[in-house]
Amino acid sequence: MVEWTDQERSVITSIFGNLDYDDIGPKALCRCLIVYPWTLRYFSSFGNLYNSEAIKNNKKIADHGIKVLHGLDRAVKNMDNIKATYAELSILHSDTLHVDPDNFRLLADCLTIVIAAKMGSAFTPEKQATWQKFLAVVVSALGRQYH
Repeated sequence: MVEWTDQERSVITSIFGNLDYDDIGPKALCRCLIVYPWTLRYFSSFGNLYNSEAIKNNKKIADHGIKVLHGLDRAVKNMDNIKATYAELSILHSDTLHVDPDNFRLLADCLTIVIAAKMGSAFTPEKQATWQKFLAVVVSALGRQYH
């Protein structure tokens, strides 16, 4: 079980409280798909994803990016039991969708970059450390079924 300080909880909830899901979610997922093109294989049913402009303008990609952020809400609301919170989602991604678990880390890194760009100097090294600790726990929980 992960221990969270009051300050860490405050940083995480503050970052989430200020996120524009309609902006950040699509940008993070688009960045992941463009920078790591092998991740596109999981989105073959989303239509034209043949270049970066097509990815950026794809409504299904944007909607899924928003869905991912709403999924992270569950972790924020259940910080003391993230593994159990994501147990079913881990099974879905492992057994049904066959997603390579490393892709969770790649998307988490892209999300961090997008948030850092949005927050600018307010995304201090201390806040980044807390944010990355949070995402590492989420990534571990999503990959739990694979172990």
